Amino acid sequence: MAALFVLVACVSVLSLGVGAAGIGPAQLLSSAIGATTLDATAKIILFDIRLPRLVLGLLVGASLAVSGAVMQGLFRNPLADPGLVGVGAGAGLGAISAIVLGAALPSGLSLALGNYTVPVAAFLGGWLSTLILYRISTRGGRTSVAVMLLAGIALGALAGAISGVLVYMADDAQLRDLTFWGLGSLAGASWAKVLAAAPLILLALGVAPFLARALNGLALGEAEAAHMGIPVPRMNSVAILPVAGATGAAVAVSGGIGFIGIVVPHLLRIAVGPDHRYLLLNAALLGAALLVGADMISRTVISPAELPIGIVTATLGGPFFLWILLRNRGLLGD
Repeated sequence: MAALFVLVACVSVLSLGVGAAGIGPAQLLSSAIGATTLDATAKIILFDIRLPRLVLGLLVGASLAVSGAVMQGLFRNPLADPGLVGVGAGAGLGAISAIVLGAALPSGLSLALGNYTVPVAAFLGGWLSTLILYRISTRGGRTSVAVMLLAGIALGALAGAISGVLVYMADDAQLRDLTFWGLGSLAGASWAKVLAAAPLILLALGVAPFLARALNGLALGEAEAAHMGIPVPRMNSVAILPVAGATGAAVAVSGGIGFIGIVVPHLLRIAVGPDHRYLLLNAALLGAALLVGADMISRTVISPAELPIGIVTATLGGPFFLWILLRNRGLLGD
């Protein structure tokens, strides 16, 4: 954990010092110790552009990694991630609806939301899919993980189908926006987006450590966990709602960024083992560092243009996911 704290600090300093404006890490450190002073333009670039982007990247990376670790523990499946229960698909449907059908919104609502129309729609789509999923999988006060998993796959497929219809209806300009949003980016980061996403993400990160012992017990099976005194139905509810909210908030402000929720927990299981008391805390740190690092690559690899961050994470996560799949073929049947 100490090493990951150092990693997050180093990546954060590098992220603040990377960009086309020529404000490098050395200049930032020199300003921090009082040796030099940043001019007005440099301060605007640093505090109004780079710093909110860094904070948003830390929050989104931490939320996706912790959500993936919780989902894998909850479903006892190493291939699970927040997209498995349809939250990402629901948020994506909300965003696509706002992009394609935004012109049909009342003028007063469009003016009130402004540039936040897509993030708000994505957030509402993620939450709506979560509420539907929870209602379907809960009966008599008990939440069935198996029903939740199957219903999530069905809801994800339905949301994907509706999204496909909307994409087919989109014009050329909307298709460009859809493509860029779907690949994920932190380019539109602002303090307003940070303040909008932070409450739900921080709530999920705060709840996660209290789930650690229950997730450890659940690894033995639901019946065994219940005999150990773990309230399994209540734990399912407590786990799924904050994770869904955090994932919806992350997708709302950053678009579709994949593989963080799968890659980070597996890397940490190799390094620190499967104990969720350590896994969840370290996942937040490594997820934050990994996403901020991927964002730096997306900003510099084809500078001055910017590569969508989802391409960077997919380039890393795709081969890793295949490796996990090959190791766990027994879960899917030979």
